[in-house]
Amino acid sequence: MHLFSYLWLLTSIWSCLAAAPSRTITRRGNSSFVSSSKDGFSVNGSSLRFVGTNLYWLPTLESNNDIWNALKDVSDTGIKVIRIWAFNDVETIPESGTWFQLVQNGTTTINDGPTGLQKLDTVVQMAEQQGLYVIMSLTNNWNPAPNASVTLPRNTLSNDYGGMDLYVRQFGLQDHDDFYTNDMILTAFQNYTKEIVLRYLNSPAVFSWELANDARCNSTLPTSATCTTQTVTKWHALMAAFIASIDPNHIVSSGTSGFQCTDCPKLYPITPTASPTPSPENGKKRSRVAPLTKEQIIRQRAESRRQNRAAAKRTGTLKEDGFMIRGRWVSTATREVSGSISPTMDGSSGVDSQDILNIPDIGFGSFQVFPDQNSYGPNDPSLDPVQNKISSSLAWIQQSAQSAAVVGKPVVLSAFGLVTQSNLNDFVPFNMTYAPYASSTAAMEVTAVAIDATATTNFANNAQQEQGYTSFMQMGLSAGLAGTVVNQGIPQSSAGIQLDKINSTTPVAGWAATEDLPNDGYSIANNTAITRILEQGAQAMAENS
Repeated sequence: MHLFSYLWLLTSIWSCLAAAPSRTITRRGNSSFVSSSKDGFSVNGSSLRFVGTNLYWLPTLESNNDIWNALKDVSDTGIKVIRIWAFNDVETIPESGTWFQLVQNGTTTINDGPTGLQKLDTVVQMAEQQGLYVIMSLTNNWNPAPNASVTLPRNTLSNDYGGMDLYVRQFGLQDHDDFYTNDMILTAFQNYTKEIVLRYLNSPAVFSWELANDARCNSTLPTSATCTTQTVTKWHALMAAFIASIDPNHIVSSGTSGFQCTDCPKLYPITPTASPTPSPENGKKRSRVAPLTKEQIIRQRAESRRQNRAAAKRTGTLKEDGFMIRGRWVSTATREVSGSISPTMDGSSGVDSQDILNIPDIGFGSFQVFPDQNSYGPNDPSLDPVQNKISSSLAWIQQSAQSAAVVGKPVVLSAFGLVTQSNLNDFVPFNMTYAPYASSTAAMEVTAVAIDATATTNFANNAQQEQGYTSFMQMGLSAGLAGTVVNQGIPQSSAGIQLDKINSTTPVAGWAATEDLPNDGYSIANNTAITRILEQGAQAMAENS
Protein backbone atom coordinates (compact mmCIF):
# COMPACT_ATOMS: atom_id res chain seq x y z
CA MET A 1 0.00 0.00 0.00
CA HIS A 2 3.06 2.24 -0.29
CA LEU A 3 2.94 2.97 3.42
CA PHE A 4 6.58 4.06 3.26
CA SER A 5 5.64 7.11 1.23
CA TYR A 6 2.92 8.04 3.73
CA LEU A 7 5.34 7.65 6.64
CA TRP A 8 7.84 9.81 4.80
CA LEU A 9 5.24 12.56 4.57
CA LEU A 10 4.47 12.26 8.27
CA THR A 11 8.09 12.38 9.42
CA SER A 12 9.05 15.23 7.08
CA ILE A 13 6.44 17.66 8.38
CA TRP A 14 8.53 19.14 11.16
CA SER A 15 11.16 20.37 8.72
CA CYS A 16 8.71 22.89 7.29
CA LEU A 17 6.26 23.86 10.07
CA ALA A 18 6.50 27.05 12.07
CA ALA A 19 4.20 29.56 13.72
CA ALA A 20 3.99 33.33 13.62
CA PRO A 21 2.35 35.64 16.13
CA SER A 22 -1.41 35.76 15.64
CA ARG A 23 -2.99 39.02 14.57
CA THR A 24 -6.24 38.07 16.24
CA ILE A 25 -7.16 39.37 19.69
CA THR A 26 -8.08 36.19 21.56
CA ARG A 27 -9.99 35.47 24.73
CA ARG A 28 -8.27 32.96 27.01
CA GLY A 29 -8.77 31.84 30.55
CA ASN A 30 -11.71 30.04 32.08
CA SER A 31 -14.39 31.19 29.65
CA SER A 32 -17.04 28.66 28.67
CA PHE A 33 -16.82 30.03 25.12
CA VAL A 34 -14.25 28.52 22.76
CA SER A 35 -11.36 30.88 22.02
CA SER A 36 -8.43 30.67 19.63
CA SER A 37 -4.78 31.71 19.67
CA LYS A 38 -1.48 30.68 18.11
CA ASP A 39 -1.49 27.72 20.50
CA GLY A 40 -4.86 26.40 19.33
CA PHE A 41 -8.30 26.33 20.93
CA SER A 42 -9.14 26.81 24.59
CA VAL A 43 -12.34 26.39 26.58
CA ASN A 44 -12.97 26.39 30.33
CA GLY A 45 -9.28 26.93 30.95
CA SER A 46 -8.17 23.85 29.01
CA SER A 47 -6.84 23.36 25.50
CA LEU A 48 -9.06 21.61 22.98
CA ARG A 49 -8.17 19.47 19.96
CA PHE A 50 -10.99 17.47 18.48
CA VAL A 51 -12.44 15.04 16.00
CA GLY A 52 -15.78 16.09 14.52
CA THR A 53 -18.39 15.08 12.01
CA ASN A 54 -20.46 16.92 9.42
CA LEU A 55 -24.20 16.68 10.00
CA TYR A 56 -25.52 19.32 7.60
CA TRP A 57 -28.96 17.73 7.71
CA LEU A 58 -29.32 17.55 11.51
CA PRO A 59 -31.96 20.33 11.91
CA THR A 60 -34.15 18.60 9.32
CA LEU A 61 -34.61 15.40 11.32
CA GLU A 62 -38.22 14.41 11.81
CA SER A 63 -38.48 14.66 15.58
CA ASN A 64 -36.66 15.99 18.62
CA ASN A 65 -36.03 12.40 19.67
CA ASP A 66 -34.24 11.81 16.37
CA ILE A 67 -32.04 14.85 16.97
CA TRP A 68 -31.27 13.69 20.51
CA ASN A 69 -30.44 10.14 19.42
CA ALA A 70 -28.19 11.39 16.64
CA LEU A 71 -26.26 13.65 19.00
CA LYS A 72 -25.96 10.91 21.63
CA ASP A 73 -24.56 8.48 19.08
CA VAL A 74 -22.02 11.09 18.02
CA SER A 75 -21.03 11.89 21.60
CA ASP A 76 -20.65 8.21 22.48
CA THR A 77 -17.98 7.91 19.78
CA GLY A 78 -15.82 10.54 21.48
CA ILE A 79 -16.55 13.19 18.86
CA LYS A 80 -16.61 16.69 20.37
CA VAL A 81 -17.69 18.95 17.50
CA ILE A 82 -20.41 18.80 14.87
CA ARG A 83 -20.58 21.01 11.79
CA ILE A 84 -24.04 21.89 10.49
CA TRP A 85 -25.80 24.20 8.08
CA ALA A 86 -27.25 27.13 10.05
CA PHE A 87 -29.16 28.12 6.90
CA ASN A 88 -31.94 26.55 4.89
CA ASP A 89 -33.00 28.97 2.16
CA VAL A 90 -35.96 28.35 -0.13
CA GLU A 91 -37.32 30.18 -3.18
CA THR A 92 -40.92 29.14 -2.49
CA ILE A 93 -42.37 28.02 0.83
CA PRO A 94 -42.56 24.21 0.84
CA GLU A 95 -45.76 22.41 1.78
CA SER A 96 -43.91 20.54 4.53
CA GLY A 97 -40.45 20.10 5.97
CA THR A 98 -37.87 22.43 7.45
CA TRP A 99 -36.92 25.83 6.05
CA PHE A 100 -35.28 28.85 7.68
CA GLN A 101 -35.54 31.69 5.16
CA LEU A 102 -37.57 32.53 2.08
CA VAL A 103 -35.55 34.46 -0.52
CA GLN A 104 -37.88 35.56 -3.30
CA ASN A 105 -37.86 38.41 -5.82
CA GLY A 106 -35.33 40.46 -3.90
CA THR A 107 -36.99 40.12 -0.49
CA THR A 108 -36.35 37.82 2.46
CA THR A 109 -38.58 36.34 5.16
CA ILE A 110 -37.26 34.38 8.14
CA ASN A 111 -39.23 31.39 9.45
CA ASP A 112 -39.18 31.58 13.24
CA GLY A 113 -41.72 28.80 13.72
CA PRO A 114 -41.55 25.09 14.59
CA THR A 115 -40.49 24.19 11.04
CA GLY A 116 -37.92 26.99 11.06
CA LEU A 117 -35.35 28.33 13.47
CA GLN A 118 -36.96 26.50 16.38
CA LYS A 119 -35.46 23.34 14.87
CA LEU A 120 -32.04 24.99 15.00
CA ASP A 121 -32.73 26.00 18.60
CA THR A 122 -33.29 22.34 19.44
CA VAL A 123 -30.00 21.28 17.86
CA VAL A 124 -27.99 23.89 19.77
CA GLN A 125 -29.70 23.19 23.09
CA MET A 126 -29.35 19.41 22.81
CA ALA A 127 -25.75 19.66 21.64
CA GLU A 128 -24.93 21.61 24.81
CA GLN A 129 -26.67 18.97 26.92
CA GLN A 130 -24.57 16.28 25.23
CA GLY A 131 -21.34 18.22 25.77
CA LEU A 132 -20.89 18.93 22.05
CA TYR A 133 -19.84 22.10 20.22
CA VAL A 134 -21.42 23.27 16.98
CA ILE A 135 -19.68 24.92 14.02
CA MET A 136 -22.46 26.97 12.45
CA SER A 137 -21.99 27.47 8.71
CA LEU A 138 -23.95 30.46 7.42
CA THR A 139 -24.17 29.79 3.66
CA ASN A 140 -22.90 27.53 0.88
CA ASN A 141 -21.02 28.17 -2.35
CA TRP A 142 -23.01 25.40 -4.04
CA ASN A 143 -26.71 25.50 -4.92
CA PRO A 144 -27.22 24.17 -8.46
CA ALA A 145 -30.70 24.37 -9.96
CA PRO A 146 -32.29 20.91 -9.75
CA ASN A 147 -32.35 18.69 -12.83
CA ALA A 148 -35.94 18.31 -13.99
CA SER A 149 -35.55 14.54 -14.24
CA VAL A 150 -34.46 14.14 -10.64
CA THR A 151 -36.83 14.48 -7.69
CA LEU A 152 -34.74 13.68 -4.64
CA PRO A 153 -36.39 14.64 -1.36
CA ARG A 154 -35.53 18.19 -0.44
CA ASN A 155 -32.55 18.57 1.94
CA THR A 156 -31.12 15.21 0.96
CA LEU A 157 -28.02 16.81 -0.53
CA SER A 158 -25.72 19.32 1.13
CA ASN A 159 -26.18 21.68 -1.85
CA ASP A 160 -29.99 21.68 -1.52
CA TYR A 161 -30.25 24.18 1.34
CA GLY A 162 -30.05 27.35 -0.67
CA GLY A 163 -26.93 29.46 -0.52
CA MET A 164 -25.08 32.00 -2.62
CA ASP A 165 -26.53 31.13 -6.01
CA LEU A 166 -30.09 31.22 -4.66
CA TYR A 167 -29.53 34.82 -3.53
CA VAL A 168 -28.11 35.72 -6.93
CA ARG A 169 -31.04 34.16 -8.81
CA GLN A 170 -33.71 35.72 -6.60
CA PHE A 171 -32.15 39.18 -6.69
CA GLY A 172 -32.27 39.12 -10.48
CA LEU A 173 -28.52 38.89 -11.05
CA GLN A 174 -26.43 36.50 -13.14
CA ASP A 175 -22.90 35.98 -11.84
CA HIS A 176 -22.04 33.86 -8.83
CA ASP A 177 -19.62 36.47 -7.49
CA ASP A 178 -22.41 39.08 -7.33
CA PHE A 179 -23.03 37.50 -3.94
CA TYR A 180 -19.76 39.02 -2.70
CA THR A 181 -20.21 42.51 -4.13
CA ASN A 182 -23.87 43.43 -4.68
CA ASP A 183 -25.09 45.81 -1.98
CA MET A 184 -28.65 44.41 -1.86
CA ILE A 185 -27.41 40.84 -1.42
CA LEU A 186 -24.83 41.88 1.15
CA THR A 187 -27.52 43.63 3.18
CA ALA A 188 -29.88 40.64 2.95
CA PHE A 189 -27.17 38.20 3.99
CA GLN A 190 -26.04 40.40 6.86
CA ASN A 191 -29.64 40.65 8.07
CA TYR A 192 -29.93 36.85 8.17
CA THR A 193 -26.51 36.52 9.77
CA LYS A 194 -27.44 39.04 12.46
CA GLU A 195 -30.63 37.12 13.23
CA ILE A 196 -28.70 33.87 13.73
CA VAL A 197 -25.73 35.33 15.59
CA LEU A 198 -27.81 37.30 18.09
CA ARG A 199 -30.10 34.32 18.62
CA TYR A 200 -27.19 32.28 19.99
CA LEU A 201 -25.07 35.13 21.31
CA ASN A 202 -24.88 33.64 24.80
CA SER A 203 -24.72 29.95 23.90
CA PRO A 204 -21.39 28.30 24.78
CA ALA A 205 -22.38 25.37 22.55
CA VAL A 206 -21.60 27.43 19.44
CA PHE A 207 -17.99 26.68 18.52
CA SER A 208 -17.72 29.29 15.77
CA TRP A 209 -19.51 31.18 13.05
CA GLU A 210 -18.31 29.77 9.73
CA LEU A 211 -18.87 32.44 7.11
CA ALA A 212 -19.47 30.07 4.20
CA ASN A 213 -18.81 26.54 3.06
CA ASP A 214 -16.21 26.42 0.27
CA ALA A 215 -16.54 30.05 -0.87
CA ARG A 216 -14.90 30.65 -4.26
CA CYS A 217 -15.35 32.65 -7.47
CA ASN A 218 -16.86 29.76 -9.41
CA SER A 219 -20.02 27.76 -8.90
CA THR A 220 -22.79 26.50 -11.16
CA LEU A 221 -23.68 30.07 -12.11
CA PRO A 222 -21.28 32.02 -14.37
CA THR A 223 -18.35 33.93 -12.91
CA SER A 224 -17.58 37.50 -13.88
CA ALA A 225 -14.21 38.44 -15.36
CA THR A 226 -13.51 40.68 -12.39
CA CYS A 227 -13.66 38.06 -9.62
CA THR A 228 -10.22 37.47 -8.09
CA THR A 229 -8.80 36.19 -4.84
CA GLN A 230 -9.11 39.71 -3.47
CA THR A 231 -12.87 39.69 -4.16
CA VAL A 232 -13.37 36.66 -1.94
CA THR A 233 -10.90 37.87 0.69
CA LYS A 234 -12.61 41.28 0.95
CA TRP A 235 -15.97 39.58 1.48
CA HIS A 236 -14.54 37.45 4.30
CA ALA A 237 -13.03 40.53 5.93
CA LEU A 238 -16.33 42.43 5.66
CA MET A 239 -18.42 39.63 7.14
CA ALA A 240 -15.92 38.74 9.86
CA ALA A 241 -15.82 42.37 11.01
CA PHE A 242 -19.62 42.53 10.93
CA ILE A 243 -20.01 39.48 13.18
CA ALA A 244 -17.23 40.61 15.51
CA SER A 245 -19.04 43.92 15.96
CA ILE A 246 -22.17 42.23 17.32
CA ASP A 247 -20.79 39.10 19.02
CA PRO A 248 -17.88 39.38 21.48
CA ASN A 249 -18.25 35.76 22.61
CA HIS A 250 -17.65 33.54 19.59
CA ILE A 251 -14.84 33.18 17.09
CA VAL A 252 -15.31 33.50 13.33
CA SER A 253 -13.92 30.97 10.85
CA SER A 254 -13.59 30.98 7.10
CA GLY A 255 -14.89 27.60 5.87
CA THR A 256 -12.87 27.57 2.63
CA SER A 257 -11.54 24.43 0.95
CA GLY A 258 -8.06 25.70 1.69
CA PHE A 259 -7.10 26.70 -1.85
CA GLN A 260 -3.97 28.82 -1.96
CA CYS A 261 -2.27 31.29 -4.26
CA THR A 262 1.43 31.65 -3.64
CA ASP A 263 1.91 34.39 -6.25
CA CYS A 264 -1.27 36.45 -5.81
CA PRO A 265 -1.16 39.97 -4.35
CA LYS A 266 -2.12 39.95 -0.68
CA LEU A 267 -4.56 42.18 1.14
CA TYR A 268 -3.20 40.91 4.47
CA PRO A 269 0.48 40.11 3.88
CA ILE A 270 2.34 37.88 6.31
CA THR A 271 4.44 39.66 8.91
CA PRO A 272 8.03 38.74 8.01
CA THR A 273 9.11 37.97 11.57
CA ALA A 274 8.15 34.66 13.11
CA SER A 275 8.75 33.05 16.47
CA PRO A 276 8.70 29.32 17.19
CA THR A 277 5.95 27.90 19.37
CA PRO A 278 5.60 24.55 21.11
CA SER A 279 4.75 21.74 18.72
CA PRO A 280 2.07 19.14 19.47
CA GLU A 281 4.81 16.81 20.72
CA ASN A 282 5.87 17.81 24.20
CA GLY A 283 9.33 19.21 24.57
CA LYS A 284 9.95 19.94 20.90
CA LYS A 285 10.10 23.26 19.07
CA ARG A 286 9.14 24.08 15.52
CA SER A 287 11.80 25.66 13.35
CA ARG A 288 11.35 29.02 11.61
CA VAL A 289 10.08 28.92 8.04
CA ALA A 290 9.05 31.24 5.25
CA PRO A 291 5.57 31.13 3.65
CA LEU A 292 4.83 28.30 1.25
CA THR A 293 6.18 28.93 -2.26
CA LYS A 294 5.57 27.42 -5.67
CA GLU A 295 9.17 26.21 -5.83
CA GLN A 296 8.83 24.45 -2.48
CA ILE A 297 5.65 22.70 -3.59
CA ILE A 298 7.31 21.44 -6.78
CA ARG A 299 10.33 20.18 -4.81
CA GLN A 300 8.09 18.39 -2.31
CA ARG A 301 6.16 16.66 -5.09
CA ALA A 302 9.35 15.56 -6.83
CA GLU A 303 10.70 14.10 -3.60
CA SER A 304 7.38 12.36 -2.92
CA ARG A 305 7.44 10.76 -6.38
CA ARG A 306 11.01 9.60 -5.79
CA GLN A 307 10.04 8.05 -2.46
CA ASN A 308 6.97 6.38 -3.98
CA ARG A 309 9.02 4.90 -6.80
CA ALA A 310 11.67 3.59 -4.43
CA ALA A 311 9.01 2.01 -2.21
CA ALA A 312 7.34 0.40 -5.24
CA LYS A 313 10.66 -1.09 -6.36
CA ARG A 314 11.25 -2.64 -2.96
CA THR A 315 7.79 -4.22 -2.86
CA GLY A 316 7.93 -5.34 -6.49
CA THR A 317 4.86 -3.33 -7.48
CA LEU A 318 6.57 -0.73 -9.68
CA LYS A 319 5.05 -0.55 -13.15
CA GLU A 320 8.01 -0.36 -15.55
CA ASP A 321 6.68 1.71 -18.44
CA GLY A 322 9.76 2.81 -20.40
CA PHE A 323 11.79 0.76 -22.88
CA MET A 324 14.45 -1.96 -22.56
CA ILE A 325 17.88 -2.45 -24.13
CA ARG A 326 19.39 -5.92 -23.77
CA GLY A 327 16.91 -6.84 -21.11
CA ARG A 328 17.47 -3.74 -18.93
CA TRP A 329 15.05 -0.89 -18.35
CA VAL A 330 16.83 2.28 -19.45
CA SER A 331 13.97 4.80 -19.50
CA THR A 332 10.70 5.34 -17.74
CA ALA A 333 7.64 7.23 -18.88
CA THR A 334 7.99 10.98 -19.16
CA ARG A 335 7.34 12.74 -15.86
CA GLU A 336 5.33 15.94 -15.63
CA VAL A 337 7.81 18.82 -15.46
CA SER A 338 5.44 21.77 -15.88
CA GLY A 339 5.70 24.63 -13.45
CA SER A 340 1.94 24.50 -12.88
CA ILE A 341 1.01 23.57 -9.32
CA SER A 342 -2.69 22.67 -9.87
CA PRO A 343 -5.90 24.72 -9.56
CA THR A 344 -5.90 24.29 -5.79
CA MET A 345 -2.71 26.37 -5.54
CA ASP A 346 -2.75 28.86 -8.42
CA GLY A 347 -5.62 31.19 -7.43
CA SER A 348 -7.85 30.18 -10.34
CA SER A 349 -10.71 29.40 -7.93
CA GLY A 350 -10.50 32.93 -6.53
CA VAL A 351 -9.39 31.74 -3.11
CA ASP A 352 -6.24 32.58 -1.16
CA SER A 353 -6.88 30.86 2.16
CA GLN A 354 -3.69 32.10 3.77
CA ASP A 355 -4.63 35.72 3.04
CA ILE A 356 -8.13 35.05 4.41
CA LEU A 357 -6.69 33.46 7.54
CA ASN A 358 -4.58 36.55 8.19
CA ILE A 359 -7.69 38.76 8.41
CA PRO A 360 -7.65 40.08 12.00
CA ASP A 361 -11.24 39.03 12.78
CA ILE A 362 -10.79 35.45 11.50
CA GLY A 363 -10.03 33.19 14.46
CA PHE A 364 -9.06 30.03 12.63
CA GLY A 365 -8.78 28.65 9.13
CA SER A 366 -10.16 25.60 7.42
CA PHE A 367 -9.49 23.33 4.49
CA GLN A 368 -11.15 20.25 3.04
CA VAL A 369 -9.99 16.97 1.52
CA PHE A 370 -12.18 15.57 -1.27
CA PRO A 371 -9.78 13.96 -3.77
CA ASP A 372 -12.66 12.47 -5.78
CA GLN A 373 -13.73 16.03 -6.64
CA ASN A 374 -10.52 18.08 -6.40
CA SER A 375 -7.01 17.41 -7.66
CA TYR A 376 -4.31 18.27 -5.15
CA GLY A 377 -1.42 17.68 -7.51
CA PRO A 378 -0.28 15.69 -10.57
CA ASN A 379 -0.65 11.92 -10.42
CA ASP A 380 2.40 9.80 -9.68
CA PRO A 381 2.75 6.98 -12.26
CA SER A 382 4.13 4.71 -9.54
CA LEU A 383 0.78 4.69 -7.73
CA ASP A 384 -2.66 3.39 -8.63
CA PRO A 385 -5.57 5.91 -8.79
CA VAL A 386 -6.70 5.48 -5.18
CA GLN A 387 -3.18 5.56 -3.79
CA ASN A 388 -2.60 8.75 -5.78
CA LYS A 389 -5.66 10.29 -4.13
CA ILE A 390 -4.48 9.35 -0.65
CA SER A 391 -0.88 10.43 -1.24
CA SER A 392 -1.81 13.80 -2.75
CA SER A 393 -4.32 14.37 0.08
CA LEU A 394 -1.62 13.78 2.69
CA ALA A 395 0.62 16.30 0.94
CA TRP A 396 -2.33 18.72 0.87
CA ILE A 397 -2.83 18.34 4.63
CA GLN A 398 0.87 19.00 5.14
CA GLN A 399 0.82 22.13 2.96
CA SER A 400 -2.33 23.46 4.62
CA ALA A 401 -0.82 22.99 8.08
CA GLN A 402 2.33 24.83 7.02
CA SER A 403 0.33 27.70 5.53
CA ALA A 404 -1.63 28.20 8.75
CA ALA A 405 1.43 27.83 10.96
CA VAL A 406 3.11 30.75 9.20
CA VAL A 407 0.10 32.95 10.04
CA GLY A 408 0.08 31.71 13.61
CA LYS A 409 -3.54 30.65 13.90
CA PRO A 410 -5.21 27.24 14.28
CA VAL A 411 -6.46 25.39 11.23
CA VAL A 412 -9.12 22.68 11.04
CA LEU A 413 -9.67 20.01 8.42
CA SER A 414 -13.37 20.86 8.29
CA ALA A 415 -14.45 18.04 5.96
CA PHE A 416 -12.81 15.01 4.41
CA GLY A 417 -14.04 11.97 2.57
CA LEU A 418 -13.32 9.24 0.05
CA VAL A 419 -16.08 7.91 -2.18
CA THR A 420 -16.11 4.12 -1.99
CA GLN A 421 -17.17 1.65 -4.62
CA SER A 422 -20.05 0.60 -2.36
CA ASN A 423 -21.22 4.24 -2.13
CA LEU A 424 -20.61 5.08 -5.79
CA ASN A 425 -24.24 4.57 -6.80
CA ASP A 426 -25.20 7.36 -4.38
CA PHE A 427 -22.34 9.77 -5.06
CA VAL A 428 -23.50 13.29 -6.01
CA PRO A 429 -20.73 15.86 -6.65
CA PHE A 430 -21.19 19.18 -4.86
CA ASN A 431 -21.96 21.05 -8.11
CA MET A 432 -24.61 18.54 -9.27
CA THR A 433 -28.08 17.41 -8.17
CA TYR A 434 -28.08 13.80 -9.32
CA ALA A 435 -25.93 10.71 -8.90
CA PRO A 436 -24.03 10.34 -12.20
CA TYR A 437 -22.95 6.76 -11.45
CA ALA A 438 -26.41 5.50 -10.47
CA SER A 439 -27.71 2.68 -12.63
CA SER A 440 -30.89 4.64 -13.30
CA THR A 441 -29.07 7.71 -14.65
CA ALA A 442 -29.09 6.61 -18.29
CA ALA A 443 -32.76 5.74 -18.17
CA MET A 444 -33.51 9.18 -16.80
CA GLU A 445 -31.72 10.75 -19.80
CA VAL A 446 -29.40 12.74 -17.56
CA THR A 447 -26.35 14.12 -19.33
CA ALA A 448 -23.30 11.93 -18.73
CA VAL A 449 -20.41 13.37 -16.75
CA ALA A 450 -16.93 13.67 -18.14
CA ILE A 451 -15.50 10.88 -16.01
CA ASP A 452 -15.95 7.23 -16.91
CA ALA A 453 -18.78 5.78 -14.84
CA THR A 454 -17.52 2.23 -15.40
CA ALA A 455 -14.08 2.85 -13.91
CA THR A 456 -15.02 1.81 -10.38
CA THR A 457 -11.40 0.94 -9.59
CA ASN A 458 -10.70 4.69 -9.57
CA PHE A 459 -12.65 4.75 -6.30
CA ALA A 460 -11.64 3.26 -2.98
CA ASN A 461 -12.74 -0.12 -1.76
CA ASN A 462 -13.58 -0.42 1.92
CA ALA A 463 -10.03 -1.35 2.95
CA GLN A 464 -8.58 1.58 1.03
CA GLN A 465 -11.09 3.94 2.64
CA GLU A 466 -10.02 2.70 6.07
CA GLN A 467 -6.37 3.12 5.13
CA GLY A 468 -7.02 6.63 3.81
CA TYR A 469 -9.02 7.78 6.83
CA THR A 470 -6.41 6.39 9.21
CA SER A 471 -3.66 8.19 7.29
CA PHE A 472 -5.61 11.47 7.21
CA MET A 473 -6.19 11.34 10.97
CA GLN A 474 -2.56 10.50 11.71
CA MET A 475 -1.30 13.24 9.42
CA GLY A 476 -3.64 15.76 11.01
CA LEU A 477 -2.43 14.81 14.49
CA SER A 478 1.26 14.97 13.54
CA ALA A 479 0.90 18.20 11.56
CA GLY A 480 -0.66 19.96 14.53
CA LEU A 481 -4.16 20.46 13.14
CA ALA A 482 -6.54 21.76 15.79
CA GLY A 483 -9.34 19.50 14.57
CA THR A 484 -10.37 17.01 11.90
CA VAL A 485 -13.99 16.65 10.79
CA VAL A 486 -15.19 13.66 8.78
CA ASN A 487 -17.84 13.89 6.07
CA GLN A 488 -20.55 12.91 6.83
CA GLY A 489 -22.96 11.26 9.19
CA ILE A 490 -23.34 9.34 12.41
CA PRO A 491 -20.60 6.73 12.81
CA GLN A 492 -22.71 4.22 14.74
CA SER A 493 -26.46 4.66 15.08
CA SER A 494 -28.27 2.90 17.89
CA ALA A 495 -31.78 3.95 16.93
CA GLY A 496 -33.82 4.58 13.81
CA ILE A 497 -33.44 8.20 12.67
CA GLN A 498 -35.36 9.83 9.83
CA LEU A 499 -35.42 13.08 7.92
CA ASP A 500 -38.64 15.06 7.68
CA LYS A 501 -41.26 13.22 5.67
CA ILE A 502 -41.10 15.38 2.59
CA ASN A 503 -41.66 15.05 -1.14
CA SER A 504 -41.87 11.73 -2.89
CA THR A 505 -41.15 8.29 -1.43
CA THR A 506 -40.46 6.91 -4.90
CA PRO A 507 -36.94 5.47 -5.25
CA VAL A 508 -34.77 7.71 -7.44
CA ALA A 509 -31.17 7.83 -8.62
CA GLY A 510 -29.86 5.14 -6.34
CA TRP A 511 -31.68 6.15 -3.15
CA ALA A 512 -34.00 3.63 -1.57
CA ALA A 513 -37.41 4.88 -0.52
CA THR A 514 -36.89 3.49 2.98
CA GLU A 515 -33.44 5.00 3.52
CA ASP A 516 -33.37 6.90 6.80
CA LEU A 517 -30.49 9.33 6.32
CA PRO A 518 -28.99 10.96 3.23
CA ASN A 519 -26.06 9.32 1.52
CA ASP A 520 -24.35 11.67 -0.91
CA GLY A 521 -21.53 9.20 -1.49
CA TYR A 522 -19.75 10.00 1.78
CA SER A 523 -22.05 8.51 4.40
CA ILE A 524 -20.29 6.68 7.24
CA ALA A 525 -23.54 5.59 8.91
CA ASN A 526 -23.15 2.30 10.80
CA ASN A 527 -19.65 1.74 9.43
CA THR A 528 -18.00 -0.04 12.36
CA ALA A 529 -14.49 0.14 10.90
CA ILE A 530 -14.68 3.92 10.42
CA THR A 531 -16.24 4.22 13.87
CA ARG A 532 -13.16 2.59 15.39
CA ILE A 533 -10.86 4.90 13.42
CA LEU A 534 -12.74 7.97 14.64
CA GLU A 535 -12.76 6.72 18.23
CA GLN A 536 -9.01 6.16 18.13
CA GLY A 537 -8.47 9.54 16.47
CA ALA A 538 -10.61 11.32 19.07
CA GLN A 539 -8.65 9.68 21.88
CA ALA A 540 -5.31 10.62 20.30
CA MET A 541 -6.44 14.23 19.82
CA ALA A 542 -7.58 14.44 23.44
CA GLU A 543 -4.29 13.03 24.70
CA ASN A 544 -2.35 15.58 22.64
CA SER A 545 -4.43 18.64 23.53
